[in-house]
Amino acid sequence: MKVLLHTGRFKDVEKSGVGRAIVHQKKALELMHIPYTMDQNDDYDIVHINTIFPESLILAKLCKQKGKKVIFHAHSTEEDFRNSFKLSNKIAPAFKQWLKLCYSQADLILTPTEYSKKLLENYDLDKEIMAISNGIDLKFFNKSEEGGKRFRDKYGFTKDDKVIIAVGLYIERKGILEFLELARRMPQYKFVWFGYTKPSLIPSKIKEAIAGKPFNVLFPGYVNSSELKDAYSGCDLYIFPTKEETEGIVLLEALAMKAKVLISDIPIYDEWLQDGVNVYKAKDVDEFEKKIKMILKHELPDLTEEGYKVAKERDIKKIGYKLKKVYEYVLEKDLIK
Repeated sequence: MKVLLHTGRFKDVEKSGVGRAIVHQKKALELMHIPYTMDQNDDYDIVHINTIFPESLILAKLCKQKGKKVIFHAHSTEEDFRNSFKLSNKIAPAFKQWLKLCYSQADLILTPTEYSKKLLENYDLDKEIMAISNGIDLKFFNKSEEGGKRFRDKYGFTKDDKVIIAVGLYIERKGILEFLELARRMPQYKFVWFGYTKPSLIPSKIKEAIAGKPFNVLFPGYVNSSELKDAYSGCDLYIFPTKEETEGIVLLEALAMKAKVLISDIPIYDEWLQDGVNVYKAKDVDEFEKKIKMILKHELPDLTEEGYKVAKERDIKKIGYKLKKVYEYVLEKDLIK
């Protein structure tokens, strides 16, 4: 068994969750000693496609013609495409049709959560869909006092500063407007948003909001995983004010790093994250503000150890084992209906 891990224009997705997922897959396959290639000209039995560019669809069709098995990894849905880039809401219905065309080529569809699986089941794809987490590398993402100090030194924070971080693209769906509003309401705290989006893709509303950011907000842009690990180590709180996700790899990173975590109370997290048990949740900006203050004043119990257990369940080696089972299953059984 050999897998073609097709990334398709990796440079275009490298700084997104899809890019992180691809890196995680490579690591998972290596840990499980699963032979794989990134070269389409190599021999392989299965193609595992992570992107939805036109060449991804073409490759899937060519593989079907050659009798090779096709797995499409559904990182995207119409629901999480909305409120993202310029014109995203207008073209969302067409985007859904494109997703259906791509995913319909698969022998099996993988998606990160049961929530995204349920969304896709409503697309009438008539394909088997399995949910497997994108996973987290626990050997890499571990809290470091030295890393936390590097983070604070780099950005000029004192040991007494209360620092709140968020990670994501500059898109409305990620909650960037709420993040800026929270910073305005709480000038006593420092806010840092890590991430990057091509300026040509950013809606004018978001550009204007960032340009008019409060004095206590920093936008360092995209940073590598090592710097992000330092930020998780050195922050006082990680918040995730997102409105829609298929999983949220950065959330898994924060949990693995034993950072204090406050997330949006949205359906995707209903089944595996419990408010007041392994994370804290907020329904709106007012509740985010209230709980941020309570967490930073130590008025709420520390849930970091319980949050870590959630990340541990999604350790990259466990994901590799699940991927191996999926590959074997696809090769052994004809799933085409």
